[in-house]
Amino acid sequence: MAAWGSELRPETIPCRVLKLAASQVLSQIAAVRAGSAHPLGRRLLQAFGDPLGEDPRISAGVLAGLGSWLNLDDTAYAGHLSNSTVAVPLAYAHAYRLDGLSLLTAVVAANECASRITAAATLGPLRGQSAVHTHLAGAVAGRLACEGATTSVWENALGLALGMPNWPLMRAFLASDARLLNTFTPVRTAMDACDAARAGLLGASDLIEHPDGFLARFATVPLPDAATAGLGRRWHTETLSFKMHPGGPGIDAAVDCAAEIHRALGPVAPEDVREVVVEASVYTLFAGKHAERYVTGPGSPQGALVLHVPYPVATTLLNGEFTVDDLAAPATDDARRWALADRVRLVHDTEMTRELLRSDAPFGEAVRQAGAAGRGWLRDFGGDRLVELADHREPFNRDFASSTKSTGARVTVRLTDGRSFTRERLIPLGAAGQDTRSHHPRLVREKFVSLGGPASVANEASRLHRMRPEELRRWIEAALRT
Repeated sequence: MAAWGSELRPETIPCRVLKLAASQVLSQIAAVRAGSAHPLGRRLLQAFGDPLGEDPRISAGVLAGLGSWLNLDDTAYAGHLSNSTVAVPLAYAHAYRLDGLSLLTAVVAANECASRITAAATLGPLRGQSAVHTHLAGAVAGRLACEGATTSVWENALGLALGMPNWPLMRAFLASDARLLNTFTPVRTAMDACDAARAGLLGASDLIEHPDGFLARFATVPLPDAATAGLGRRWHTETLSFKMHPGGPGIDAAVDCAAEIHRALGPVAPEDVREVVVEASVYTLFAGKHAERYVTGPGSPQGALVLHVPYPVATTLLNGEFTVDDLAAPATDDARRWALADRVRLVHDTEMTRELLRSDAPFGEAVRQAGAAGRGWLRDFGGDRLVELADHREPFNRDFASSTKSTGARVTVRLTDGRSFTRERLIPLGAAGQDTRSHHPRLVREKFVSLGGPASVANEASRLHRMRPEELRRWIEAALRT
């Protein structure tokens, strides 16, 4: 991994991958803008300073923290990559006055390293945003690619960063403002590891696969081969899913469906709704189960609210959309939303779970690679029925040119007057799939502009690869200016 990352050159990256990386940069800057505008984000800025300060090590952490905690950050197979793989290259490209192609190359290098480390430990106790080891690898690779560091520095920095990996506590993650430090902390750790490696400190080169190493602690079913599988041929960047709504993995498709129903039904009063049924995969139910014990109505912690399906679905049915403003007061104190949220119930849909397991993200590809051991992990995760739903004939090790992320939902609204409205979406808007591959520049432009970003800045994202150093620097500053 260190050798590949240190030797990566832009001419070896397919154009389609560079285009995805350009959309990823704009999409993540939109998430940073949203985070900095929120009251909690402003407190993070008060504590640690400007996202484009004089020291890129600090800027990298601030950008990572601002972009992560509203769940507007982009994901891939495997991991919530952009909080480090975009944030860190942005900070260093700005500080070092790099050109646009160098920025995109660093983003791709970071994506490919961070996603593989995460994939190797996907069948374990931490996943999604709780798998913060993603950002140890992503931040190291993102910075060192900008610096043109040697293979030796890469190897030691990765070894040092992963030598004392972070392990978040779910109580803090869901019930406190510690969520704002979810990516800030591992990025800061990674910056120290880079400095230490440059000063000559050594990391263990076999740390990932050693019996006393990283995977031994972080994976129930270790997949060490995933750490380097297909480097330079099998682009994990092609598995990117762009987040169009704030919120966790169970929210996207359900909000998409609720928005369609709102357009068909118009504004609805909570007392006119008999029930709202959200049918979804086991993954959506799993995330929701963790959050529901913390969500008790007005005053619920924001960390749990972003994983809670009823509140965003109710909000979207009432207003036609779900935005960052809906995750703060006075919106979260609206009694009408909570009255309608009380009428929302989640139901498991077996076919959606089957499609979830056929897709690459969030863990279908890992299960296929693990073989029989993967079936054991599935059994522990969801019982024998989950093992039965998995198609064990699906091949492992194909490329990701047709990658999908099927975290679908079917939303049915039953009114007290007897009418019923149903909408279904298997792949959320912006998630990995054919539609996103064809339209990602338009989708992320809409996201960026909807979060207050200048349309002129969004229009320039498609030519990031042509920007000279000073032009890129001005573009980054304009993109982040609020």
